[in-house]
This record gives sequence, structure tokens and C-alpha cells, in this order.
Amino acid sequence: MLSRVADSLYWMSRYLERAEHTARLIDVTLNLMLDQSPLMAERRWQLVMSGLGLPPTDTRDAYKLTESLAFDAENPGSIVSSIIAARENARQVREQISSEMWEELNRLYLQVKSARIEQIWNFGSHAYFRNVKEGAHLFQGITDSTMSHGQGWRFIQVGRFIERAGATAALLDAHFKYLSDPNIESDGKSDYLEWVGLLKCCTAFEACCKVYSADLQPDRIAEFLLLNADFPHSVRFSADMLQAGLNAIAEATQTHKSSRANRLAGKLRAALSFVQIEEIMESDLHSYLKDIERQCLQIHDAIYQAYITYQIESAPVS
Repeated sequence: MLSRVADSLYWMSRYLERAEHTARLIDVTLNLMLDQSPLMAERRWQLVMSGLGLPPTDTRDAYKLTESLAFDAENPGSIVSSIIAARENARQVREQISSEMWEELNRLYLQVKSARIEQIWNFGSHAYFRNVKEGAHLFQGITDSTMSHGQGWRFIQVGRFIERAGATAALLDAHFKYLSDPNIESDGKSDYLEWVGLLKCCTAFEACCKVYSADLQPDRIAEFLLLNADFPHSVRFSADMLQAGLNAIAEATQTHKSSRANRLAGKLRAALSFVQIEEIMESDLHSYLKDIERQCLQIHDAIYQAYITYQIESAPVS
């Protein structure tokens, strides 16, 4: 497979995962605002900004924040910018993806390009963000159903799960830093809402309650979102899928499985497989989550070295 094709499929998937993640965060936040005081709502937006890796900003105006994060094409991290970038990457490899994938991505592209915040702010925001999330889910399902599960599909999987692992770790870090800050005044109700919000941002509320009951405890939430092997949005599940994808690519291209990208992905998966949540909580959760984000960046760099920007003489077999 050409490095150009691998690069476009990888980024198409990452941008779409990013758009869906941002849509979930905004949708959950706007819904929680209905039960929160203006001060708590302002703090919740600070969590959103921190969870997305964005610098602190004035979080008193939910309208402007939503407009910037969802509709501003000049903001490279917005939903519309992410979907535009996903479509552009898909366009560059149009011949490698199915017509059904292209049609669904175009439908989503046209939807977000034509949407304006003033049209949805008062009554239609939930429906709008639900459509963005469902569009991303539908694209993933169409991809799995209409595309051969060869190298191209593997790069799409790798892009999806490396983005998901890093985003979930960043979101966990933002919430645990905030809720463990002794300078933040809170009561039991607001804390409970924030834990519910974190789980809903990861589509994990019902799944977590089935495992641990509705008595939400921070260590149980951290264990579920970090270490659960069966939940699709946990860091452990993402690391499993990431390593499986890289191993399959290495096998198909006859690249040695002990390459740096595979070794780093295996290291991340092994660490998450054998660690106990008590060990993480007793040491330093913030450092542990930052280390996961750092490892994701290292795996990304190693993927580029192995499959995207490699020297001609070391090119993998197509």
C-alpha cells in the first residue's frame, strides 16, 4: 500500500473519531447545564476545554463556546473542521473506499457545513449533535460492512483507536484533576453529576452501572474507563485494538512485528492488562494518564516512521 493512501485513511479515521468525541462532550455538557448553577456550568466548560487539550478560556458564554467548538471552520479543533479534514482525506483516496462510505461522509459533511448555531441553539442542539454522532457511527458500520478488511481497513482501525485512547485518557485526567482539587467547593450532588457526565461523555454510563451498580465511585469509574477489556471506549480496549491492527499490518506488509510501532503498542497493551487500579490510584493517576497520552504520541510517530515517511530502501511490502 502506498504511504499516501495509508496516511489519508489513518487521518480520515482520526478526524472522524475526533468530531464524534467533541460532539459527545458538547451534547452532554449542554444537557447537564439544565441541572446546574451558572458557576457549575462554567466549571463544566472548563472541564470540556481541558479534556480536549485546549488552553483555558472564558467559559461564561456557552453560546460562544458551542459556536467555536462545533461550527467555527477557522478553529482547527472544531467539529466542522474535523469533518472537513476527514472528507478531504477520503477524497484523496476515493478509489480505496466504497461508494457507500463516500456517500455517508458527504452527507455528514454537507450537514455540518450548512448548519448554523442560531438555527439549533434554543431547541435543536441535542438533535444536531446526535446526528453528528450517529453519522460517525454509521460511517464506521458502513466501513466495516463494505470495505475489505485488508491493510486499508486496518489503518482506519489504527487511526480510530489511537485517537480514542488518547482522548479518553485526557478526559479522565481533566475530571480527576478537577474533582480532587481541594480548592474547588462542591457538594455531593454536583460531584455525582460530574461523574455521570464523564461516563456519558464516554458513552459508558449504562455499561459501567451494569458492572458496578449506580453507586458511582471514582476508583470504579477510573477502572472501568481505563482497564475494562470489553468496553469499546475504554483505554484498554483501544490499546488491544491498536496492537491487533498494527500486528495485522506488520504481517501483511512483512514488516517485522518487533518494529518500534508494534513494540510500543504491545508495551501499552501489556501495561494496561496487568496493572491494578489500586496501584494506579495509590501512586499518581495524573502522571499515569499523561504517560498514556505520551505513549500514544510515540506510537503515532513510530507508525509514521514505519509506514508513512520511511526511506525507500526500507519500504514495507505492499
